[in-house]
Amino acid sequence: MSRRPGSVRAPAAGRALAAGGARRAACAPTAVLFAGGLLGVGFLVPVTPYAGWAAAMSPDPTAVYRVYVGAESADLLHRIRFGPEGGEVEASIPVSDLYRQSPVPELFTESEAPHGVAVDPDREAVYMTTGHGLPDGKLWKVEAGTGRLLGGPLDLGRFPASVAVSPDGRFVSVANFNLHGEMSPSSVSVVFAQGMTELARIETCTMPHGSRFHPNGRHHYSVCMMDDQLVEIDLGRMEVSRRFFLGDGEEGPLPPGDRGFHVLAASGPGGHRGHQEGPGHYQASCSPTWVQPAPDGARHYVACNGSDQVLEIDYSSWEVTGRFATGRGPYNLDVTPDGRVLVVTLKQGDGVEFIDLEAREVISREATSIRVVHGVALSPDSRYAFVSVEGVGSEPGRVEVYDLGDFRRVAEVEVGQQASGIAFWTMDPAP
Repeated sequence: MSRRPGSVRAPAAGRALAAGGARRAACAPTAVLFAGGLLGVGFLVPVTPYAGWAAAMSPDPTAVYRVYVGAESADLLHRIRFGPEGGEVEASIPVSDLYRQSPVPELFTESEAPHGVAVDPDREAVYMTTGHGLPDGKLWKVEAGTGRLLGGPLDLGRFPASVAVSPDGRFVSVANFNLHGEMSPSSVSVVFAQGMTELARIETCTMPHGSRFHPNGRHHYSVCMMDDQLVEIDLGRMEVSRRFFLGDGEEGPLPPGDRGFHVLAASGPGGHRGHQEGPGHYQASCSPTWVQPAPDGARHYVACNGSDQVLEIDYSSWEVTGRFATGRGPYNLDVTPDGRVLVVTLKQGDGVEFIDLEAREVISREATSIRVVHGVALSPDSRYAFVSVEGVGSEPGRVEVYDLGDFRRVAEVEVGQQASGIAFWTMDPAP
């Protein structure tokens, strides 16, 4: 049975476009579009539905779901509502409004670029990173539901990007991507959530991205695009505890003190893995952009944006235990709470991929309605995937909703330009 490429939209009344026309902000190197667009007629693949699973699901939402999403080039934080009547922008918070609530005067002269979004476990606060600003980007704490500023703006490292909250809600971690700085190791900031105080800025490797906590709450994970590394931080000691090299065909553990090829290569040739292109330069083959622990914490999934694959790495043995070929440019990942489906956004491939982790195969690959796919957030009932899509130029971004029963796109909601980080907030019974 072949999947159709059609676009399933929510009713027109359910779609909304948030105002905002700020210039498009600079984006990460992974945002470079694949020149050929979609991957030809073979882009959509056959679907093997779960036996009895899709049939058991109601054809329409029986709950009301809400997510938060940033619009990087419009300087907006949106709240999206999706339910039986479709999807809509329920509220929009301009970054300028947050500045006006801040007790400390700030110089607001440019697009601040909301990039990372996370919601705390109690669903009371939304954390947002902005990558630009003076002197560097910032972390904000906003009251969920009202948009009231609770904390920040907190200055962190250069271009703070991906953000996560620990399972107990005590810590917020931010990967300082250092997009506009020199090609040198950057850091992960660990922030005490209650007081919005930076406790540690832990150097990892070059261009860290993706920020996720292990379900046990004791470890934090990020990846480094330019050094092909997966990095584990011990939160008790606030230091790097393990590293894993992700170079294609040479995957394996690294010493905790190995800060990457851009440090090693600068000191001269010799003894490095991978391909060295002169002093201080290393050509990444995996070029990882995201790491996602499984709900049970037994495995980690890493998006290799450069080699079009997802690696499965065992938490205990610290070795590769699986490898999934994907479409062009896997970027962000998430695993359904029931542990059955891995959802992959394809930034250069303009699509969303669904991998059955029990059968260990791709079961669907769906084209998005516009180009440059970014993030994904999943509902706690493992029913829906909410995907942010940036768009191109002045084109509005979108949040697309996919039914995880049959992988149809069931709604599209237009938002500000360059939709970026996305996080799930609440699920309530439908009225």
